[in-house]
Amino acid sequence: MLRDFLIMLSESSLARSFTMHAPGARSVARRFVAGETIEEGIATARALNRAGMKVTLDYLGESVSSREEAREAADTYLRVIDRIAAEKLDANVSLKLTQMGQDIDEEFLHENVTRVFARARENDMFVRLDMESSAYTQRTIDFFRRAWDEGYTNIGIVLQAYMRRSEQDVKLANELGARVRLCKGAYVEPAEVAYQAKTEVDANFVALMKMLLSDGTYPAIATHDEKMINATRAWADSHQIPKDAFEFQMLYGVRRDLQEQLQRAGYTVRVYVPFGVAWYPYLMRRMAERPANMFFIVKAVLKESPLGFMFNGR
Repeated sequence: MLRDFLIMLSESSLARSFTMHAPGARSVARRFVAGETIEEGIATARALNRAGMKVTLDYLGESVSSREEAREAADTYLRVIDRIAAEKLDANVSLKLTQMGQDIDEEFLHENVTRVFARARENDMFVRLDMESSAYTQRTIDFFRRAWDEGYTNIGIVLQAYMRRSEQDVKLANELGARVRLCKGAYVEPAEVAYQAKTEVDANFVALMKMLLSDGTYPAIATHDEKMINATRAWADSHQIPKDAFEFQMLYGVRRDLQEQLQRAGYTVRVYVPFGVAWYPYLMRRMAERPANMFFIVKAVLKESPLGFMFNGR
């Protein structure tokens, strides 16, 4: 499948090196990535706030292998939190535990990430723990539960509709009163842990959405699938769930038209804004999730190639 192939490429160091040095690659990535610096991420958040959108900022990176890299990632988040607070932006942050040292040592990870939780809590700010592949699901939930029990209740988690276990994880989060971002999932997973058919994933997404809207704490419904969005709106309307009891989340640069439509309809929309130099894996997963993204990228690359005349009206 094309999706599986693109996700495989997202994990290839050779493909990463080739793509990141290809002419025009960075300019193409800018459609989906705010830039490579904190300043560019903050500027994008500022512009989205002016347009009426909330933001979650994500400093790109994953699977670090050294404590120095992990500490640098946490330090970057501290600076981001300080900038958000200083500018009074309507924004929070999302982070990946493998970027913070999850593959190095659990106690080091805990010390490193709780620095971010504490700084965010000092500024009355929320932190979302992104979910990665199934190899990390239980470890991420265990980490989340430990931090929650230690009093870091300004944190939330991501759960993936394609995972067979997610119903139980939603129940746990609802019991705790923890905030969940529900998404479909963007990794290649075996059939024993994840639904493979789109119809099954969609059905589970709707079932989990209903659980979250009915019994959850300010859930985030993260999708660009209009069928899932319409199902969410219909369930909320039929059960008198107010529009400010949940939010829709969408990726920066994806379905801007739909973001604006939902905002005009009175729904809260939060845009996931990534920034940083490690944009290649993120970009490849966005192409895998939505073929239209791939066609946009291919067309943009060709425009900057010797074949560009075919796309420039000449």
